[in-house]
Amino acid sequence: MTKLLALLGIFFIGQLFVAAYAQTSTSNSPFTRQFGEIKFLNAYFGNFKEKMEVEPGDMNVPFTVVLSAVGTQDITGISGELSLPMGFSSSNTKNGLIMADTGNTALAGEIFSLTFHVNLDKNIQIGQYPGILKLDFSRLRESGTRDSYFNFDFLVTGKSTLNIKSVDPFLTSIKNNLVVVEVSNDGTAALSNVHIVLQNTQTSVSSTAQSVTNLENSVFDQNEWNIGNIEPKSTKSFAFNIYIPEKLKDETLHAPMEITYLNAHGETKTTLRTIDFYVNGLINASIYNVDVITLSKKQTVIGEILNEGNVDGLFAFVTLEPLGNSNIKKSTQYIDKLEPDSPVPFNIPIEFDGEPRDGEHDIRITVRYKDSLRNENTISYDTTIYHKEMLKEERSSLTEFVPFIILGVLAGIGVLVYTRIKKKNKKTVNQTS
Repeated sequence: MTKLLALLGIFFIGQLFVAAYAQTSTSNSPFTRQFGEIKFLNAYFGNFKEKMEVEPGDMNVPFTVVLSAVGTQDITGISGELSLPMGFSSSNTKNGLIMADTGNTALAGEIFSLTFHVNLDKNIQIGQYPGILKLDFSRLRESGTRDSYFNFDFLVTGKSTLNIKSVDPFLTSIKNNLVVVEVSNDGTAALSNVHIVLQNTQTSVSSTAQSVTNLENSVFDQNEWNIGNIEPKSTKSFAFNIYIPEKLKDETLHAPMEITYLNAHGETKTTLRTIDFYVNGLINASIYNVDVITLSKKQTVIGEILNEGNVDGLFAFVTLEPLGNSNIKKSTQYIDKLEPDSPVPFNIPIEFDGEPRDGEHDIRITVRYKDSLRNENTISYDTTIYHKEMLKEERSSLTEFVPFIILGVLAGIGVLVYTRIKKKNKKTVNQTS
């Protein structure tokens, strides 16, 4: 009985050791343990120093495999054969494997790479693909050649194409301008975590870059924007306000933008792009002092136009047109330039479609002019005027003077009668004497 219990005890203890070994054995481990002289690290399009974004149809693209010599001895005579799926081919040969031969030596513990040159068929898709690498090498101070095989995955990333522009490239001096900037990605890969910083100081741009001294005299309400992700074939925009001083009129304003983003490989990229604006002068015209006067025996609408800007308004016309039930005839007058701070008068005789109608008339005064870019601009002013027919006004004025005329005639007759009576009396006195 004692021996039986001892045997059972040994059996159960052995089972515990078996279970413990099973938990740590490689068969159930989530990691694959492979021990050798070469360790695979990475495979991507690009060279050893920099990864490249590629898309279907690209030709003669470098494809780099990065490995490490993890053995205890240096290796030499390194060459590789690359097997990729259909749609990928060697740029050097029409058929067969894609070859790379460095012939270099890799010291023990050193990282080394092989670069192949690959053509991508235009019909493949963007995404992940499998590949196989056969690596041939020799140990130093050892005859014979060894080989290792590595299975790996690689990405056809697509290409991101960054563009930036202003929706409206024209600004106006001595006023606050709303600027809307579009950031677009015309490529086939996404731009991630796009961050933009305005370079608005002289020291923020190198001396070889385009001058930004005129930008320093302008006032921005923001200088940094987080755009987020921009998917392929899509656009995002941001806006800011900028005040342009008067002395920058008729100049080109350069706004350098530093753009930072993550490309399709997840690497941080920084580029400097410049948005150019043309600064117009300001034409700030207004209509005032509109009235009706009698000019050359005709009722005439008069007024003045004042330009409170800093450049001339060109080829200016002023138009009188009726509103509502007014039957005043539409008419236009050419007034040439609208010079800054110099009122320009206008006078338009009133004409009618049909019979003249006295009384109130609703009218609109419209001024049309062109700026320095020959863009047409208009301003308008609505008001009510009172029209009085000139014949009636003349008759009314004559009627008012009739009593005075009668009095004058009567006075003249009285003086004439008095003079004659006086002369007659004088003649009679002389005859008597």
